[in-house]
Amino acid sequence: MDESTPIEATPFSYLIPSFADDDNHHMENIPSPTSQVVTPLQTVDDETSYTTPPPILQASPLQPANEENYNTPTPYQPLLLATPLSFISPSDESNTAAVNPNMGPIKRGRGRPKGSKNSKPSKKKMETSHPNNEVVVSGHNDETHNTSFSPHPPLMATDLQAIVPYDDSNHDSLADDDAAPSSDPLKRGRGRPKGSKSAKTPVKKLKPHNPDDKIFCPSFDSMITEEEKENGNEDLVDSVRMRFNAVCRRLGHISCEKAVVTTAFSRFTNMGVRTNKKKRIGPVPGVQPGDIFYFWGEMCLVGLHTQMPAGIDYLLAKDGEAEGLTTSVVTSVGHYNDKTDELHTLVYTGQGGTCKDGKPRNQDLTRGNLALVTSQKRGNEVRVIRGVEDPGDKKGKVYIYDGLYVVTHYWIEKGTTGFDEFKFNLVRKQDQPSGFATWKLAEELMKCGSSNRSRKGFVFEDISLGLEALPVPIVNEIDENDKEWPLDFDYRASSESLSMMIVLNHQSTGCNNTCQGGQSCGDPTCLCIQRNGGELPYDNRILLYRKPMIYECGESCSCPADCKNRLSQSGLKLRLEVFKTESCGWGLRSWEPIRAGTFICELVGTAKRRDEIEEDDEYVFDTSRVYKRFRWNYEPELVGEDCWDEVSEVYKLRSEILVSARAFGNVSRFMNHSCLANVMWQPVEFEKDGQPLVRIAFFAKRHIPPLTELRYDYGMSYDTGEVDEGGSRVFTGKRACLCGSENCRGSFE
Repeated sequence: MDESTPIEATPFSYLIPSFADDDNHHMENIPSPTSQVVTPLQTVDDETSYTTPPPILQASPLQPANEENYNTPTPYQPLLLATPLSFISPSDESNTAAVNPNMGPIKRGRGRPKGSKNSKPSKKKMETSHPNNEVVVSGHNDETHNTSFSPHPPLMATDLQAIVPYDDSNHDSLADDDAAPSSDPLKRGRGRPKGSKSAKTPVKKLKPHNPDDKIFCPSFDSMITEEEKENGNEDLVDSVRMRFNAVCRRLGHISCEKAVVTTAFSRFTNMGVRTNKKKRIGPVPGVQPGDIFYFWGEMCLVGLHTQMPAGIDYLLAKDGEAEGLTTSVVTSVGHYNDKTDELHTLVYTGQGGTCKDGKPRNQDLTRGNLALVTSQKRGNEVRVIRGVEDPGDKKGKVYIYDGLYVVTHYWIEKGTTGFDEFKFNLVRKQDQPSGFATWKLAEELMKCGSSNRSRKGFVFEDISLGLEALPVPIVNEIDENDKEWPLDFDYRASSESLSMMIVLNHQSTGCNNTCQGGQSCGDPTCLCIQRNGGELPYDNRILLYRKPMIYECGESCSCPADCKNRLSQSGLKLRLEVFKTESCGWGLRSWEPIRAGTFICELVGTAKRRDEIEEDDEYVFDTSRVYKRFRWNYEPELVGEDCWDEVSEVYKLRSEILVSARAFGNVSRFMNHSCLANVMWQPVEFEKDGQPLVRIAFFAKRHIPPLTELRYDYGMSYDTGEVDEGGSRVFTGKRACLCGSENCRGSFE
C-alpha cells in the first residue's frame, strides 16, 4: 500500500461520550435522552454487504425528555480518515508525535505498557471525535442503568416485523453495544468489561486470606461519611447490605475457602464500608423487626449486633457506660439449649461453660452473662435476633431480627453436660412490627398448602389454574367476606416474544457442538458460557451480577431443560400468593424467605408499540423510563481484584421494550411499585424458534422476608423542567406513590 494513501477508519461501534460523574453514585447529574427513529426495513439479510460504512453518530446536547424531540433524528458526523500507522516505541517518548487533525480515535489498547506509568495515578480517559476534528477527552461512568438516560438515544419500534439490530460481526444478538434507553452512560474506560473476556481467560483466584493483611486502595471511596458511619438510615443500611452480599457472592463463586464471610467482613471493616458503628440501646436506624440476614457479618456492618461471632453484645467502658449493658443477643441453632418455640418469650442460655481443651465446666458470671444480669436490674431494652435453619440450605442459617425484649429474671440450672448454666427469660415488648411470628406463620402455610380453606381471608387456591408448577393462592385478609378476585385478564405462564425483533438468516449461537447432550452447561468452552464472559451467570440458582445482557441456552442447545443456564425459563420455583393490600389493590408476596439474587418470575404480557399504549393502562412495563440508580454488583477493590475489572450494569437493548399485562399476564402483573424496591429486572436473551428473543426476568434485589410484598421500581418519564439542589433534572410520574419509604419520590409512572 502506498504510504501516502489515507485509510478509512471503521467507527468504534457508535462510541458515545459519557456525561456522568465518575465519583457520584447518587441521583445527581442525570443527563436527559435524545432519540432516533428506526425506519422499518422491508427486507433484512444479515449477509448483505454495504458499499459504505455507517456514519458515526454525534452525541446530541442534553435536551428535556418531551414528545417533540423524542422523534427527532440525530445528525450524522462525517467519516474519519486515519493516516497509515507507524510503530512507536512505548519506552521512547521522543518518538511521540502530535495528534494529526485528520486522524480518528486512537485505540490505546488494553492497558499501558510497563514502565510507562505516571508517578501519580489518574483516571483513565477516552478519546472521542469532536465535530471540529479536535480530540476530546471524556471520563466515563459505569454506574447502574436505572437512573439516568444514556446520551445514546432510545430506538422507537415502528414495525413489529421489520426491525433488525445493527450489524454485528460477532453474533446475531439482540443486545446492543450501547446503553439501553433507561440506562446510564456506558463506561468504556478502565479496561474491558468482564462480559467481553474470552472463554480461555481463567477465573481469578484470591490469595489465601490473612486477617492481618491491611488492604490499601488510595482511590477507593466508601461513599459513607464519618457521621453516616456512626449513625445510619434506611438507604444506608440497604446499600451496605447490598454491597456486602455482592462481595460474598463473588468470593463464594471464585474461592474454595470456607471463611468467605470473615474475609468479606474484615475487608469492609478495614475500608470503612459500614454504618451504625455507634453502639446503642434500643432500635437501630434503618433496621426493622422482621428483617432477615443470611450472614453474621451482615448484622455487624449495619450495627444490629457488633460482636463477631459472640452471641451476646454489650456496652463497654469505652462506649460511655460504667457497667456493661446488653444491647443484643443472637439465639443459637443447636449449640446452646435455648427455648425459642414461643413467639413472644425466650429463654436464653448464657455464654461460656467450655474449657480451652474443649471440656465442659460451670458458666461464670462474667462478660455477657454479667451484662444480661445488669440489664435485668436496669430494665433496658435488648434486641433479639433469632437464628433458624435456612429452609433453602440445610447447612446454612437465617437470622431474623425479632425486635426489642426486656430481661425479666434469670436463674441457674444444670445443663445437659451436668454443669451450671445461666438461664435468662426475655419478654417481647408490645406494639412492634411482627418478626419471628411472621416467620412461623409462613412455615405453617407451607405445611398446610394452598388449598387450606380454613385460612383467614381464603379466596381461591390457584390463580394460574394449574398453568404454573406451583399453585398461586389468592387471599383477602382486608375484607374476609369479599370473595371476588381479579378475573379481568387471562393468566399465561410465559410470553412468546417481548423483543419485537426479527433477524433474517440468523446463525444459531447454541452450544450443541460444544456441550455433551444431556449434561448441564459448565465447561468454559461452551459457546453460551463464552457469551456470558466465560462463566455461568448463576451460581446455585442465584444471579451473580447484573449484566448488560444475560445469554441463556435455547432450543438449539443440546443441554437438558434443567440446565443451570436456563434459570429464567424454568418457571416458578417459589411459593407465591396474590393478596389484597390496604391501599394498593392486589399485591404479590412469597411464603418463603428469598435470598438476594434469587429468580422470582419473568415478565409476561403483550408487546406493544408506543402508539398502541392506552392512556389508562396501569399494567405497562417500559424500559425507557427513568429509574432510581443503584449499584448491585461487587466492587473489585473490596474483593482484592483489579479496580478496573468491574462488571458493567448498563443494560444493552437495541430498542425500548413496552409490555402491557392488562389483557394477559402472570404473577408479575401483581407486583406494585416502591421507591425502595426489593425486586429488580434484568434482560435475558435466548433462542426460540430459530430467533434470538429478549425477555425480562425479575430477581430479588435484596433479602426478602417471608410474607413481605414484592415490589419493583416502575420508574418515571415526565421531565418537569426543574433542577434540584444537586443540579439534576427533576422527573416525576403520573400517579401518587404510597410506598412509604423514607426517601419516597412522591410519584411513579
